[in-house]
Amino acid sequence: MMENSNVISEAPRAGLAWRDYIGLCKLKVVALIVFTAVVGMFLSTPGMVPLDALVFGTLGIGMAAASAAAINHLVDHRVDARMARTANRPLPTGHLNPSNCLWFALSLGALAMLVLVVFVNTLTAVLTFASLIGYAVVYTMYLKRATPQNIVIGGAAGAAPPVLGWAAVTGEVTGDALLLFLIVFVWTPPHFWALALYREKEYGRAGIPMLPVTHGNEFTRLHILLYTILLTAVTIMPFASHMSGAIYLSGAMLLNVVFLYHAWRLYRTYSDAQARRTFIYSIQYLTALFALLLIDHYRLYFLEALQTALY
Repeated sequence: MMENSNVISEAPRAGLAWRDYIGLCKLKVVALIVFTAVVGMFLSTPGMVPLDALVFGTLGIGMAAASAAAINHLVDHRVDARMARTANRPLPTGHLNPSNCLWFALSLGALAMLVLVVFVNTLTAVLTFASLIGYAVVYTMYLKRATPQNIVIGGAAGAAPPVLGWAAVTGEVTGDALLLFLIVFVWTPPHFWALALYREKEYGRAGIPMLPVTHGNEFTRLHILLYTILLTAVTIMPFASHMSGAIYLSGAMLLNVVFLYHAWRLYRTYSDAQARRTFIYSIQYLTALFALLLIDHYRLYFLEALQTALY
């Protein structure tokens, strides 16, 4: 009876360990990263994306992003323990130890590089590795604690996925790929600062110099509004450069109006609820914007398919 009891008690712990390792990967964040990378793949070619580039490129970029997320968990585990938002992560709770996390992150990163070098191309592997180092080392280990502009400078790593997807298909980086990079780069500060506003006290206790902590609530709200205005201008550029058409432009303008409305309301009258709404909408905004780019890119294919279905 004693042996059976021990076996039964160990089973949930083994299952929990797998869930903890998955938790290290920040799957919701990685899903958005992979989505923008995949859109970058499809926008890079007038036809369909080669299956090997789509499958292995997505797999390699996704694993690299998950590896960077795990390194972020490792570096920040003491800070995470002081913040309500992150206190239940695997390392602060003791479900995993730093050694487990390190080996998991390194193994995942090495496997990602192997997949990209062997099955995609060297340029994508190099750019993905640079992005991983940019986020996991430059941003997490240095910038995050060094400057209130951490998320602006470090945003370059987070804006790379569309470029990685583009390179996975074409083997090069073009002006249109860099335009996708610019959109995500300018989107990042208003997105993250909205979160930082209603988590200001937690960042302050943890000693992280986020903009609301160092420059105050009102200053941050103003910069969210200014960056959102800049984002509106940047998102017109795909239409201006003939990268996309009227479908994208009309949808992007509607999305921008709503984003500006949230940013204006947040600037005029602050509340944690409005900051949270702005943060949530920013995620929906980027997802919808890249979906519009994809739909517009393949509008002729969609119209032909619709005509075929109707007639």
